[in-house]
Amino acid sequence: MKWLILALGIASNASASVLIKLAMLPPRKFPSPADPIVALTNWPFWLGLAMYGSAFLLYAAALARLPLNVAHPVLTSGAIATVAASSVLVFGEPFHWTTATGIGLIIAGVVFLTMSVS
Repeated sequence: MKWLILALGIASNASASVLIKLAMLPPRKFPSPADPIVALTNWPFWLGLAMYGSAFLLYAAALARLPLNVAHPVLTSGAIATVAASSVLVFGEPFHWTTATGIGLIIAGVVFLTMSVS
């Protein structure tokens, strides 16, 4: 269950990042008090904000079940890898071999960090 909570936290965090990026692309604009209608109609922004809140709650739940030195690296590195893959699939951004190598090294480091946790 603890790993499921952490996986959901990763998915929520990565989804939030993708939604916020989507919210900043034309024709949408950055929400501003000067133009409240734009702020209210930018649904990806608000959904992304809610997903960040969800990610925070899931992270807190994971911390109740896992050590901090495991939960934090797994969540952040999982989100990094998921956002890197999502940016290619959703936005067509480039994915260089250095990105793949970096993600591989991060995964290897997380595997070493979590080897002693059941």
